[in-house]
Parts: sequence; structure tokens; C-alpha cells
Amino acid sequence: MPELPEVETTRRGLAPHLEGRSIHGVILRRPDLRWPIPDEIGALLPGQAIQGVRRRAKYLLLDTAIGSALLHLGMSGSLRVLPGDTPVRAHDHVDISLDNGRLLRFNDPRRFGSLLWQPAGETHPLLVGLGPEPLEDTFDGDYLFQRSRGRSASVKTFLMDQGIVVGVGNIYAAESLFMAGINPLREAGKISRERYQRLATAVKQILGHAITRGGTTLRDFINPDGAPGYFEQELLVYGREGQPCRQCGRALRHATIGQRASVWCGHCQR
Repeated sequence: MPELPEVETTRRGLAPHLEGRSIHGVILRRPDLRWPIPDEIGALLPGQAIQGVRRRAKYLLLDTAIGSALLHLGMSGSLRVLPGDTPVRAHDHVDISLDNGRLLRFNDPRRFGSLLWQPAGETHPLLVGLGPEPLEDTFDGDYLFQRSRGRSASVKTFLMDQGIVVGVGNIYAAESLFMAGINPLREAGKISRERYQRLATAVKQILGHAITRGGTTLRDFINPDGAPGYFEQELLVYGREGQPCRQCGRALRHATIGQRASVWCGHCQR
């Protein structure tokens, strides 16, 4: 599933083509994706100007004066800005045509993505209760230390809790814990403030670097321009179980933590 860097890469790729443009029309080739597509998408969006393209967690929002189209890429979704006469392919479920003759096309083979509606001045239920963005100043070691007190869950499970911080999925949690030298099995409530400072810094560095590299291509993700992400080539632990640690040379360990495959170095992460 695309994680925060992939979604942010998509946002940055789309924004210059969408912001300031007016929506000419909406074509829905099916009534639903993961959930039914609300009537407001087809009825209210045409004629509206796109004021901004935002990201909240792993959701993209196309903001207009009357509300926002809320998009999630799911497991295999992609958004591309294309010429208006581009032939329709299999799994091209949604077209949002623009006033300049181009269109935003949502392709989703597995249909785990979503297209929903958020009225102006409201917060969609899916966005209520989310933690801070990891790249904002409000996310730091002090915040993690305070939120972790009394928690017996593993630090990796804690870090991937969207109510604690959004967008740190399995790949980036594994890489951040490795950079911070923290064993993912450690109880969240028993980690010191100093170590959480290192972890918060690692999360920011890992996510920031992944964004500059265009995200991580593992299965289906591609950028809006069709180019793959390249961060996969730099992964230090994720997906490398049994291979030598690139810091100490010992074999990387693996286990299932919170129903997710986890890899770490038993020597470098304590």
C-alpha cells in the first residue's frame, strides 16, 4: 500500500497541474470503489475551481469553495493528469476533466481505493482522531515520550498507530527504528525520552529522504508522471530478513509484530 512518501510525491506531482484549474466535468465508470462514491462528487464538483491539493495522512484532498474530494489510493491506485482524449484502459474508474482540456484519471485495479466527499468546514469521519503529521514541528521526541507512558505495546506498533502519528507505515517504521538503534519489540512505555528524540529525528529524515527519492516501489506504486519510486534501492532492513546487516554484518532477524512482517538487527537495535 502506498505510504506517506508515495502519497506526498503524488500530491507534489499533481498540484501544479490542478491548482487554479476549474473542473469541467466528472465521469464515474462505476458507482463505487472501496465504498460507494457519494452523489456530491458528480453533482457538485463540476464548475468548481480547485483551490488546493492537500495531503492528510495517506489521503489526498482536492479543495474547492464548497468542499473537498477525498481520495485514497488503496493498494494499487494511481492518479495521472492526461490529455483529454487519452483512451480509457481497464480499471480507469474516474475522470475529472479540467477547463484546459486535460483530465485527472483515477486507475485502481484492486478497487481498494476510495473517492469520498468532505463538505466545506467539516472533517470527514476518516480524518477525525488522527495524530500529527510526522514532518511537522508538533511531532518530536517529547511528544512521543509523553504519549508512550504506560503503554506495553511494542514500540513499532506504537509508532504505526495513526492516532499517535499519521503515515508511518511498515516500511518507514522499520527503517526509522533501525536508524534510531531501537529494537522494534521493545515496550513503548519503557523507552527513554532521549531515545524517542532519536526516533523522531529518524522518522523525519527517513520520510523526507523517501519523498525526495519519489517513494518506494514494491508492487504497484508509480508517480503521477509514470516514473517509479527509488527509495526501495536504499532500504536497510525492510524485506531483507536473513541478509547481513549493512552496519555490522550480522544476519538480520525477523518476526511478526502487530500482524506485520518486521526485520531488524539484533546487534545494532536494542
